[in-house]
Amino acid sequence: MLWLWLSLLWAVECACGEGTWRVRHDGPRTPRGCNANDPSYGLDALPSVTVQQGLCVLVPCNFSYPNSGSGNVSGYWFPEWAHTNHDSPVATNDPTRSVQEETQGRFLLLGNPTSKNCSLSIRDARNSDTGSYFFRMKKGNVKWNYCANQVSVNVTALTHSPDILLPGNLESGRPSNLTCSVPWACEQGTPPTFSWEGTSVSSLGANITHSSVLTLTPRPQDDGTYLTCRVMFPAAGVTTERTIQLNVTWKSRPVAQEVLGAIGVLAVKMVLLGLCLVLLRSVLPRDEEEAGAGQACDAESQSPSSGTRRSEVPQEEGSEASEASEGRGAWRRCHGLVQVSDPASHQAQAPGPLPAMVLDGQLPMASGNTLSPS
Repeated sequence: MLWLWLSLLWAVECACGEGTWRVRHDGPRTPRGCNANDPSYGLDALPSVTVQQGLCVLVPCNFSYPNSGSGNVSGYWFPEWAHTNHDSPVATNDPTRSVQEETQGRFLLLGNPTSKNCSLSIRDARNSDTGSYFFRMKKGNVKWNYCANQVSVNVTALTHSPDILLPGNLESGRPSNLTCSVPWACEQGTPPTFSWEGTSVSSLGANITHSSVLTLTPRPQDDGTYLTCRVMFPAAGVTTERTIQLNVTWKSRPVAQEVLGAIGVLAVKMVLLGLCLVLLRSVLPRDEEEAGAGQACDAESQSPSSGTRRSEVPQEEGSEASEASEGRGAWRRCHGLVQVSDPASHQAQAPGPLPAMVLDGQLPMASGNTLSPS
C-alpha cells in the first residue's frame, strides 16, 4: 500500500509557483488545477467565439489583479493543454518569449496588459485553431493563470461568397467594368487573390486589396454565358467563388430605318436599270435603221419596173461620184449601195441591158474612172 502512495506522489507534480497542477502523460497536457479562486483576480471575456476559415475574430477581454506597485505587465495566451514554463504561447507582448510558429502573425495580443486589457485578435483563421485558450499575467513576482475563464474558439467552413457588381445593362461592343468584392473579409487579414473565369473575359483591372475589377467587352454570343469570380485566402488555404449568368443586349435597327434602307437599295437598283436601258436604246435603233434601209434597197433593186442601177462607190471618191452624176439623175446611197435614177427611165420603155461594169458593181464616170460602193 505504501508503494502505491509513493508512486502517486511521484507521478503528480505540484507547480506551486506557477499555480498549475499537471499530470504527466504522452497526450495533450491539460491543466488539472489553477490558482485558487480569488476575488481580486478576475477575467471578463466571451466564453466562446465562432469564426469562418480565412476570416478574423476579436475576443474582447479585461482582467483584474491586486495592485502591487508600478511596472509593466506581461500578458500571454496559451492553449488549454500548455504548460506555461515549457510551451510557447500563441500570443504575447513579452519580447523575451517566442510564440508558436503556426500562430505567429495571426494571433495577436491587441490589448495592453498594463491597462488590464487582454483582448485577443485571431486573423486568417484555420481549422487547427479550434480549441480553448487561457490568459496568464505576470508582473514582477506576481503571476496568475486565469485558466478558470478559458475562451473557446470554433472555426467553421467558409460559407461567404464574393459579390459581383454590374454597372447596369451589358451592351454588345460596349466595354463595362465588373467589380468582384469581399466586403465581409477583415482588413487586418492577408489580402485575398482574385481570378475570373469565363468565355467573355478580356482584361483584368487593378486589384484593390479586397476587390477586383474586370473590363468586359461583351459580344452577342456571350448572352447567356457564365462568368465566375474566384477568391482565395492564401493564409488559410480556402477558396470561395460566385458565378453569374450574363445578359447581353444589342441594339436592333428600327423598322423605319430598315424600310428606308430597303427603299435606298431599291432606288439604286432602279437607277442602274435605267442606265442599262438608255445604253441599250442608244445601240438598238441604229441597227434597226440599217437593217430597214437594207431591206428597202433590196426591194427596189428587185422591182422589174425600176430603172435603178447598183454601183459600189468607195467613200473616199464619194464627192467625185456626186459631181459626175449631175445631169444624169439623182442618186442615193443605201446600205453601201448607190442608186442612180435616170430621168429617162421614168418613161414607159423597157429597160435595156446594163453595162458590164455596172453589173460588176462599178459605175462608169466621165473621166474614165469608176465608183465603188463605200
